Amino acid sequence: MVVILMEGVLFVTAIVACAAFLYWGVKALTPLGTRWKQSENRRLIDQHAALTCPIHGWQAPDSLVRLPSGEPLCSKCYQETLYGQLDR
Repeated sequence: MVVILMEGVLFVTAIVACAAFLYWGVKALTPLGTRWKQSENRRLIDQHAALTCPIHGWQAPDSLVRLPSGEPLCSKCYQETLYGQLDR
């Protein structure tokens, strides 16, 4: 019984190892892997750009104010607009 269970575990382990090797090979050695890396980098750059206010610089994601239109706004810019206080 133990031999049958061990054979099943080794078979599943071999399949997982082959799938992981295939995934690594596709990601590291093919143009598709390069495209995945570029897409990930583009997504990270877009996220960072969305968190950067042109006036006040980078803002924490939880400090942004979401307008009714869905556009994020820097909390400092929102406060200046709402209360009329200019950043000095």
